[in-house]
Amino acid sequence: MWNRLHGIFSASAVVGPMSRCSVAAVWTVVLFVAAAVADPGPMVLWYEQPAGDWVEALPIGNGRLGAMVFGGTENERIQFNEDTLWFGEPHDYARAGAAEYLPKIRALLFEGKQREAERLAGQHFMSDPLRQTAYQPCGDLKLHFPGHQAATAYRRELNIDRAVAAVSYKVGDVTFTREILASYPDDAIVMHVSADQPGKVSFTATLETPHQSASLVAAGPRQLALRGRVRARERGFDKTIENPLRVEAHLQVATEGGGYEVTGEGIEVREADSATLVLAAATNYVDFEDIGGDPARRCVDALKAVAGKSYPQIRAAHVADHQGLFRRVELDLGTTAKVDRPTDKRIKAFGEGDDPQLAAVYFQFGRYLLIACSRPGSQPANLQGLWNESTRPPWESKYTININTEMNYWPAEPCNLAECHLPLFDALEELAVSGARVAKTHYNARGWVAHHNFDLWRGAAPINASNHGIWPTGGAWLCQHLWWHYQFGGDKKFLAERAYPIMKQAALFFVDTLVEDPRSRQRWLISGPSNSPEQGGLVMGPTMDRQIIRELFANVIAAGEALGVDEDLRRQLTEMRARIAPNQIGRHGQLQEWLEDKDDPNNHHRHVSHLWGLQPGGEITPETPDLFEAVKVSLRQRGDGGTGWSKAWKINLWARLLDGDHANMMLSSLIATGTYPNMFDAHPPFQIDGNFGGAAGIAEMLLQSQAGRIRLLPALPTAWPTGQVRGLRARGGIELDLRWQNGRATSVEMKAHLDGKHRIRAPQGQRISEIRTASQRVEHETVETGCVLLEVKAGQTYQLTFE
Repeated sequence: MWNRLHGIFSASAVVGPMSRCSVAAVWTVVLFVAAAVADPGPMVLWYEQPAGDWVEALPIGNGRLGAMVFGGTENERIQFNEDTLWFGEPHDYARAGAAEYLPKIRALLFEGKQREAERLAGQHFMSDPLRQTAYQPCGDLKLHFPGHQAATAYRRELNIDRAVAAVSYKVGDVTFTREILASYPDDAIVMHVSADQPGKVSFTATLETPHQSASLVAAGPRQLALRGRVRARERGFDKTIENPLRVEAHLQVATEGGGYEVTGEGIEVREADSATLVLAAATNYVDFEDIGGDPARRCVDALKAVAGKSYPQIRAAHVADHQGLFRRVELDLGTTAKVDRPTDKRIKAFGEGDDPQLAAVYFQFGRYLLIACSRPGSQPANLQGLWNESTRPPWESKYTININTEMNYWPAEPCNLAECHLPLFDALEELAVSGARVAKTHYNARGWVAHHNFDLWRGAAPINASNHGIWPTGGAWLCQHLWWHYQFGGDKKFLAERAYPIMKQAALFFVDTLVEDPRSRQRWLISGPSNSPEQGGLVMGPTMDRQIIRELFANVIAAGEALGVDEDLRRQLTEMRARIAPNQIGRHGQLQEWLEDKDDPNNHHRHVSHLWGLQPGGEITPETPDLFEAVKVSLRQRGDGGTGWSKAWKINLWARLLDGDHANMMLSSLIATGTYPNMFDAHPPFQIDGNFGGAAGIAEMLLQSQAGRIRLLPALPTAWPTGQVRGLRARGGIELDLRWQNGRATSVEMKAHLDGKHRIRAPQGQRISEIRTASQRVEHETVETGCVLLEVKAGQTYQLTFE
């Protein structure tokens, strides 16, 4: 309907001085009619009341700017963020002299003196200062609509297909409508306020910030400016900040009909037909070593760029930009009568079953969030993505890289949002610089290292406490994402110029720091000091480390081969990789978490770090049956509970174990008991990783491509007997559309973007009977039961049918 209605318009009022215009009145009617008659829709979150709490508000974002829309009638709050507004300033976190203590720490651990090793490391090996800094809120846009407290016919929604939030309600016989969006093309947050009768739009708007030295001034006849500065001290951060970041937010108004006034207290709009507010925000941050930017100039330039554009033009450009990413993938799992219920009620009832379409919305909401909080040129998605209202957010809302940041980006490649991966790679290029200083200062090693967290200032040294902060494989894990981007897209220029240099230097760190285990007859190579994330204390050679380093070495070897470089290094890495301590199966049949067989079968810890080799790694597969079964034992021992991200990881793990019903049980638990009304992940408190991990897990249930095989519908649950998905990606430049009925694949379309050979495994109990292009039947080789080897050519589309 929107497309038909939008086609009515060839012109409308501009975001500038305006006069009363009939076109604007028609646009207001269109907004109301569409909101009033639209079906709850396959890709709409909607509610019958305003948000009472922050975790009920609806998120919008353009990668750099984000906002939470509460939807109040008389009083509206739009809480907004700018992704470079953090506590702190450029700082080198490496602790001088740390490397002197490394041999002693290792010796104590080899002697079994863990507490002494932790004490020594805590005194001499930790970050300076001990903690990293916190992501900050930017401010609030507050609007007051006199007389709107007695509203009726209320509806609040977020259309994730268009990335537009909307509120509509009636006061008397007048219908009011507000739309708000965060435009990537125009780098601004834009709100349009309208009524279906002329002269009825009256309100006041102001800006607030929790930061010190705040001032609000009229910056021109149509513009309000908010200025502030982050505080110089933070609880728990033992350092005074000499140059805390400065922030500005500028709000520009335009009306159709009526009038407005801008003062040092805010903006007043009187008796307009409609009004458009454009919000820009910026800090003086340039990069992790430079805070010499001009936030005022950045805001002025952003608003100048949007001047002269009408709201329909801004909206149309925004929707086209968003849909260019969002509509690459479609998922249909079927619908039931529950689709007509408000979203918060559907979430509460999801555990009852019979609402597969909400799982599809949850999947697409994860993709929506990644588009909204990670776009080229922005910071990467942090623990809360882009959205944060607290000056002291949980875990500082930074980048926790012993699972959380990586999980944020699990959907990027398979769910066809490769561009959204780029901010993480930008951060990695900076982290490799600070991490090289830490590698030298703490380990006297080449290359670079990052531990279990980093912040805006790219802190790479171990933080918080020695029993969990010393974990040297955080950077190595992040390198997996560089390799994935190449595997899925085949961009050799990216591999040569961006990925390989970072991956190589990460590998060189471990060439210098892996040590022989004197306790093993085989003299295995192990890492350390380290820990199995967040449990078990400081140790040598935990299983997760060994899996990550093995994969890092393998990926650097493969990248070097693809580029034809560093033959000697490849040979060295091959030899060392073979000597890294292997995975061990313990006395309970479990995959050991440590070198010692000491796993507690009653341990239900949220982390399942030793299962990394199954997912996101690829060294444990159905083709390694003993380890595959050991993972099942470990996963059953850990149980089905945990935080939001923990449940999300277990969805992915059970999908890799080819158990779709168990994966779907975890998904049901995640949505029904681990999701806030606005569909944010309820860690609790809110962390966004569960949203991204859940979306990735749904994709893993439908398609996998690790370890040299493309698996079709590998973990399809019985709860989704019939459905289809379009646009998922597999490694090797393959894009797939899959259809199934009664639990069996009916057709698969493969679009090849690169030349290559692929092992394709049919769903369990089926075999591929024929493969065709548009013009001919394609020969293929059956290499194992249910699996064929197919050579593809870039630009061709292949149709697979099944028996």
